[in-house]
Amino acid sequence: MVLFALVASHQNVDLNTVARLSTGALGLSEDMVRNGRLRGAVTLSTCNRLELYGELEPSPGASAPDAVADVRAALAEQIGARSGLDPEFVADVLVPRTDAEAARHLFTVVSGLESAVVGEREITGQVRRALNEARTAGTVSGSLVRLFEGAARTARKVGTQTTLGERGRSIVSVALDLADDVTAGTWAGRRALVFGTGAYAGATMAALRDRGCADIEVWSGSGRAVPFTENRGGTPVPEDGLAEALERADVVIGCSGGAAPMGASAFPPGPRTVVDLALTRDFDPAVADLPGVELISLESVRVAAPEETRESVEAATGIVERAAQEFAADQSGRDMDAAIVALRRHTMAVLDAELEKVTAHHGCTAAKEQIELAMRRMVRSLLHTPTVRARELAAQGRQDEYITGLEALYGIEVPASPAGDAAPAPAAAPPAAPQIDRRPQAAG
Repeated sequence: MVLFALVASHQNVDLNTVARLSTGALGLSEDMVRNGRLRGAVTLSTCNRLELYGELEPSPGASAPDAVADVRAALAEQIGARSGLDPEFVADVLVPRTDAEAARHLFTVVSGLESAVVGEREITGQVRRALNEARTAGTVSGSLVRLFEGAARTARKVGTQTTLGERGRSIVSVALDLADDVTAGTWAGRRALVFGTGAYAGATMAALRDRGCADIEVWSGSGRAVPFTENRGGTPVPEDGLAEALERADVVIGCSGGAAPMGASAFPPGPRTVVDLALTRDFDPAVADLPGVELISLESVRVAAPEETRESVEAATGIVERAAQEFAADQSGRDMDAAIVALRRHTMAVLDAELEKVTAHHGCTAAKEQIELAMRRMVRSLLHTPTVRARELAAQGRQDEYITGLEALYGIEVPASPAGDAAPAPAAAPPAAPQIDRRPQAAG
């Protein structure tokens, strides 16, 4: 099994491209699970990144990088067709990472180290929701569950053992800081209009209240403003009341990512601050050309985001690195458990076949019991060294060499268990396996 990630983020493409990629990727990795191309998949889509995590089993003779490249090409073709982007461009910006590097990347992301606002904590919830959505869709494998749960543990350690993010900075908080700089009056006297009813809108509502803003209206194009405000406060805008709400607002904040951005002509005259935090833009950029209007975009937030201290970043990076190494070691151990089980079953099958011959020759006699005892001792002794060696190679990250050796020497194929889980650790006395196929094997 191979774990991999395909990553496009604000670090290698602009945010508009991220939005187009995310729109084009909707449901694609899940489709590849259902058609058997992937063993599992989780999609992480935020305003700053699109990351597709998957688990696959390379076809016989194919290397892990080649298998991941094939998946990337297939996804790029479909994303390109849906988004209007060139498939070759899509493949280029979906940077692949496999196994330990995929884990290290996810642990870095969930800790806030790759966010536009370094140390922001919103990404932790976004990663958790991505796993929950994959669970609900039935597309997550056991290895991906362990990967994402390991990411959650890493984020908690970073949060409790470092000062990274303790200032409470986030994309929302930096955006509201910028809005504060260009909007007249104080938050207590400002009227805010929030577009959207998702998690981002909820975080925005909480941040506005923390700053003393009491007059908050909520608009939802999908009609969910009433239940949203019942749980979080604020005033829902009726379906025919958007124009009047825009007229009243001093600050308009977009968090919905509607089907089409609102044009400049929809805004009434007058000064106001417009904050667009939506992944696919809630407002046309031409809004910035309106007299008296200040537009704050995600790009503005990224440029204005303050830097964290070097010490806190280094401490968090150390936690991430140790967590990635532990995950890789755990994965290697699981691979080796499956290999050791396969070797022991193979050997015990040979032993049982020979003991059948002893029983046929000696019957149930003392001689038979002595021979069986001696043979079992010999098998245990023979298995000791390859078992110890398996653990040593796993610790060195060389488990593939061991598994390849088993296949070359004994013709043993180490199976992958369902849902991407490795076989359980071997018991002290493993059950006998079916009889070995002793027919000659074809060369190659």
